[in-house]
Amino acid sequence: QVQLVESGGGLVQAGGSLRLSCAGSGHTFSSAIMGWFRQAPGKEREFVARIRWSGGSIFYLDYADFVKGRFTISRDSAKNTMYLQMNALKPEDTAVYYCAAASRIRSATMRTLDEYDYWGQGTQVTVSS
Repeated sequence: QVQLVESGGGLVQAGGSLRLSCAGSGHTFSSAIMGWFRQAPGKEREFVARIRWSGGSIFYLDYADFVKGRFTISRDSAKNTMYLQMNALKPEDTAVYYCAAASRIRSATMRTLDEYDYWGQGTQVTVSS
């Protein structure tokens, strides 16, 4: 059974940085798509970033417009862990951040929730002004 566990959330001042981690267990994703989503209070869960790889090669990185230039998604295959480096954080980045994994490609964009098969429990990120 695949399990995803996020960590690294917390409270940070505007302009600060955090690095989120998503550790996978139960399956080694030698070829897959994984992504980060977030959900702010009273809002729907939204796409943040995704990474597609096969073996040791990263094929594609994709970011939502509101995080481009500030967030970086990466993966450590040896640790079966995905990361989200978040810089220049803004109060509007406050949300619960979720990692997700897809067992296969379902669309060209892979930005919707129902395209992902496995989800973590989420980690809270709070950015104070």
